[in-house]
Amino acid sequence: MCKKISILVGFLFLNVVMYSQNATEIIKNANDKERGTTNKAEMTMTIQRPTWSRTVKFKSWGKGREYSMTIITYPAKEKGQTFLKRKNELWNWNPTISRMIKLPPSMMSQGWMGSDYTNDDILKESSIVVDYNHKIIGNEAVSGYDCYKIEMIPKEEAIVVWGKVIKWISKTDFLQLKSVYYDEDGYIVKTEIGKDVKKIGGRLLPTKIEIIPEDESGNKTIVILNSAEFDIPIEETFFSQQNMKKVH
Repeated sequence: MCKKISILVGFLFLNVVMYSQNATEIIKNANDKERGTTNKAEMTMTIQRPTWSRTVKFKSWGKGREYSMTIITYPAKEKGQTFLKRKNELWNWNPTISRMIKLPPSMMSQGWMGSDYTNDDILKESSIVVDYNHKIIGNEAVSGYDCYKIEMIPKEEAIVVWGKVIKWISKTDFLQLKSVYYDEDGYIVKTEIGKDVKKIGGRLLPTKIEIIPEDESGNKTIVILNSAEFDIPIEETFFSQQNMKKVH
């Protein structure tokens, strides 16, 4: 009898471990699909408010989780403004005033360019793979896709913006179709919805992201992925303060 109980406990423990590993693997597969080893993209962001809206266009480059760079290409008054992540350093170059600013980690939760997109979203300072523990908490359909519902809780040592994240990732193609972000007190801050799934850069991906803040009625940010390339040659030297001033 004791042997049977021992085997049962061992089986249940193994099952829990495998379930946890599967959740992390799903998150990793979804993250790798959106980022690749390297990436280059062009995007259009529309910030919608009850009484006005504005559009910002930008290009971005990334290499692993250590390096990323984003440059504004529109509107004209903000064209050339560049944001850089290089390992643990975060920088902003503003050509209008010829000023280079180092961004503190406390700015990661702030809206990027006045949008509902955060600085952390654009600079990828935190990693959905490395900085969180993952757990499958259910299965739900989103936009006609059967999805894993995965809870992400920050690791104790991780410096992250969110208290918890729940993601819905399709069981086929690992599409990130919905994400709900919570603060440290457990309140919803914003919801992201992935739409218009298309083949882009040789990969099937949502090409439209709607970001909806929870407590600001009528506010929304829409990000359109216009073009993307993955796993292309980009040297680490590309991600430098010098290049921030001349990249285009």
